[in-house]
Amino acid sequence: MTTPVRAAELTHVQCLPAGTSVVMAWQQAAEAIRARLAPWPSVAEDSAPSWRLHVEPPAGASKGDVVWLSLPSAHESGLASAGSLQLDVWRAAGAVVLVSRAMAQGHAEDTLYTTDAVYRIAGVDDPAFFPAFAAFLDCGFAPHDALVLARAWRSDGSHARTEDAATLGEWPTVLETFPVVLGQAPSPGHFPPCPARLGLYPVLPDAAWCERMADLQVGTVQLRIKDPAHPELRDQIVRTVAAGKRVTHDSAWFINDHWREAAEAKAYGVHLGQEDMAALSADEVATLHASGMRLGISTHGYYEILAAHHFRPSYLAVGAVFPTTTKVIATAPQGLAKLARYVKLIAPHYPLVAIGGIDAGNLPHVLDTGAGCAAVVRAVTEAPDVSAAVKGMQREFAKRA
Repeated sequence: MTTPVRAAELTHVQCLPAGTSVVMAWQQAAEAIRARLAPWPSVAEDSAPSWRLHVEPPAGASKGDVVWLSLPSAHESGLASAGSLQLDVWRAAGAVVLVSRAMAQGHAEDTLYTTDAVYRIAGVDDPAFFPAFAAFLDCGFAPHDALVLARAWRSDGSHARTEDAATLGEWPTVLETFPVVLGQAPSPGHFPPCPARLGLYPVLPDAAWCERMADLQVGTVQLRIKDPAHPELRDQIVRTVAAGKRVTHDSAWFINDHWREAAEAKAYGVHLGQEDMAALSADEVATLHASGMRLGISTHGYYEILAAHHFRPSYLAVGAVFPTTTKVIATAPQGLAKLARYVKLIAPHYPLVAIGGIDAGNLPHVLDTGAGCAAVVRAVTEAPDVSAAVKGMQREFAKRA
């Protein structure tokens, strides 16, 4: 798995200060790791930021700078260094600051500060961490996702599966090597399971649409009413739950967001976003778990996948795969290359739901990644012939059953 390969020059990352022996060695190691990630789609010059990755506190930092402060475990605060005194100044100027603190038994804790967010993880302190971080930044990943991938990287190659080498190189796909996300409410344990391959998954705006899916015997459906003040919210949920019970085979119907009302209606499951989960107290998470409902969680990258994994949900949704107009999403579309890697990471542990911009035309490409479920919105709600559209997409799943 560690067969020598020709190094790939970093095109979006420069390690600084340039010219020192340590930095030159790390730059070369990062280029070697970057090559071992092949095949990976080239990142267009105009679509990915260029990063200046500082291993020493710079005189000044602004947008495009990533400052790495590597601290020994004696610094209890994790910020006790000369450079840390400028952390707030750097962040205000648009820079990213990564504070890594050595822990016991070969582990480390990382805190990543961006202008408007803080990310905290803990994982194995592999000697190749910094070069791996540079390599994943060069692949076009946001700093918090590059951080997670770098902590998953192992010098012995145990982060990757040999059987995937031809298609994924040494891409990290072994979940057990990934770090954990810190600072979340305690996990009460695994949520109940749902079918491993959920198939076609229409996400619909009201109970009437859901009832049409019951007439077509669609096994997986989600009612998504975003307005918590909707005057008929409870009635809509009750009607949807009742409609789901008319499906005679593998019915897995979910309610978006409104988990208390869903629990009262004895829904099969509920789907929550990252912000929804983060807003729940430990008691609320425990209450949700005690309801017996299945839980699906949205994710938009590696960090959020790990944040969701902490709660041991029933499924993970990843997206947006393609551009979408049905929901405002801060992250860029994931694309098929990332989706294929998410499938390899997630599918051995959870059902994976691909979502975002999926329609009848691109559905075969989504399923070719190994995804066993695809959520669709406009492909159903804007179809001239809803029944024909649903049956046509279901046939694509049947081809891969």
